[in-house]
Amino acid sequence: MAWSAAFSRSVGAPAIDLRALRARSQTPISVGICFASIAASHLWSSRLPKPFFASISATAATSSVIKEAVQTEKAPAALGPYSQAIKANNLVFVSGVLGLVPETGKFVSDNIEEQTEQVLKNMGEILKASGATYASVVKTTIMLADLQDFKKVNEIYAKYFPSPAPARSTYQVAALPMNARIEIECIAAL
Repeated sequence: MAWSAAFSRSVGAPAIDLRALRARSQTPISVGICFASIAASHLWSSRLPKPFFASISATAATSSVIKEAVQTEKAPAALGPYSQAIKANNLVFVSGVLGLVPETGKFVSDNIEEQTEQVLKNMGEILKASGATYASVVKTTIMLADLQDFKKVNEIYAKYFPSPAPARSTYQVAALPMNARIEIECIAAL
């Protein structure tokens, strides 16, 4: 107990009554090994030179990222303080797209098939404005108000993305902006 209290004072940790722990558990306690490995790793790491990757990450952090907003009137305007898409270092990040008609700002209909079709048309216009296509999409995320619409969405989605289809995640969410039935976002390579 004296060693435990002395060690805990030297490292700033609270004292542990090892006898009380041992009496409760009937299993050996290996606290000393843990303390020894912490001390050994501290001594070992303090004597080693800085790793090579630290200089690489420092260089990467100082290089500038070229970031450009993508905007087209052929797709619905952003509903808040965000861009329709951002081009950055040969990638395009398309914000979540809804099934809104660009000219009216209203949903094409309440029907999941028609909203999905409109979402993908809108996404196509944003991709086109960025210099990308459906074929250059590498990842999509689909958010559905009702996961029961999954099969219907897949049938329409498959018409837009050639093989190999992009990686994809699909989620049912509690709610979508403006009570939409579907929202899709994507990442494309330029």
